Amino acid sequence: MQRFKYMLTGSAIALLSLAPGLSRALDSGPAAATASSALFSQSASPATKPAAVKPTINEDAFRETDVWGRIRTGYAIPDLNNSLVSKHITYYSAHPEHMARTGERASRYLFHVVTELEKRGMPTELALLPFIESAFNPQALSSANAAGLWQFVPGTGRDYNLKQNAFKDDRRSVLSSTDAALSYLQRLYDMFGDWQLALAAYNWGEGNVQKAIKRNQAAGKPTDFESLAEQMPAETRNYVPRLQAVKNIVANPAQYSLHLPHIDNQPYFTAVEKTSDIDLKVAAELAELPMEEFKALNPQFKKPVITGEETQILLPKANAEKFAANLAQWTRNLSSWTTHTITSARERIETLASKFHTTPDVIRQANNIPQKTVLKAGSTILVPKTSASLDVDIAPEIADSATVALEEDRGMSARGPGKASRYKHATGETNSKNAPVSLVKARVSRDAAGKKKSRNN
Repeated sequence: MQRFKYMLTGSAIALLSLAPGLSRALDSGPAAATASSALFSQSASPATKPAAVKPTINEDAFRETDVWGRIRTGYAIPDLNNSLVSKHITYYSAHPEHMARTGERASRYLFHVVTELEKRGMPTELALLPFIESAFNPQALSSANAAGLWQFVPGTGRDYNLKQNAFKDDRRSVLSSTDAALSYLQRLYDMFGDWQLALAAYNWGEGNVQKAIKRNQAAGKPTDFESLAEQMPAETRNYVPRLQAVKNIVANPAQYSLHLPHIDNQPYFTAVEKTSDIDLKVAAELAELPMEEFKALNPQFKKPVITGEETQILLPKANAEKFAANLAQWTRNLSSWTTHTITSARERIETLASKFHTTPDVIRQANNIPQKTVLKAGSTILVPKTSASLDVDIAPEIADSATVALEEDRGMSARGPGKASRYKHATGETNSKNAPVSLVKARVSRDAAGKKKSRNN
């Protein structure tokens, strides 16, 4: 049964006649409707400091021809001017391809991020932080297991309600991770009263920044970012200067012989609210989107099926309209997957493949099961649906609790001990061209003794 709701605007449609310039912001579905509601927001965050942007969004922001101009108008963090800033500007100027590639990826997300910042009354240059964190690659993964545009480690992600289970990782969700990152940054600013120190804490951990402040206070030294920098590890010492370098380039790219791709000052995506399971492949097909583009907007989904009764899929508006039209004519099942829980060591992948009328390779690839490993009892895996489960969705409690435990295959199977497997190695996340990108540079280890909300939990 097809249970989908295609949502373009909700009640925002009635507001379109108020101002022609608002129509683009208001016809973009729940994702952008939330953002456009900022136009009517009058309240600031609980403790707005002098450096914060005035919380009421000026309609002039929507008169900008592109998002870069909108970002420039909201700069509010005091400038930093030192040799490290110059060093990073020189680097970016010498690598225009990096700026162009990152800017192209950013074109999908910047409108949403800037609008959310304006709604909260936060400096708009914070929208440039993913340049530093992830190069605007939502699949970015550091060696410290920090993931997504905003590079949340698992513990901090859970602190900010970013769901992480076998089926999705909201640290990569465009909407959820942005909301969490801005909440975290605002909390750090409320703690330190200084955006540069808040940024240092975002990278290094609030506990480390607090300790550095106390050491300087005890020594009778200033406690601003530059005065604390000598205590910081190299990554953090360079963190704010790198953001300042990008900020300077965005302010005047021609000065540095760089070109930023034009990004329209209007929502890039809208949302389709799904109420039944759907395969990633089917969703992309209905939207007439290449899988690469579909995953760039929906990077949180880890399996070939999207589960959940109240889950949003982000799509460019034109493709969302195609999705709705194609869905109305769709006659096949939306999902071809269900789950199966392993009850004993005798349930080998070869046996399961025969039971569910598929091949071992299909099961291995869908569940990222490496070669020469077998499933332990209690593991819950994806298997193709049978006639008995065609109309049955994966239960939310199963999606939330599903785990896969593996052990070495010692060859004790029907084919006989010691014989080589006839099956090819499944393509795991680390080998797939669609796998998360590992960042070359490891993130700084954050203090484990920090408070619960620290990014180093």
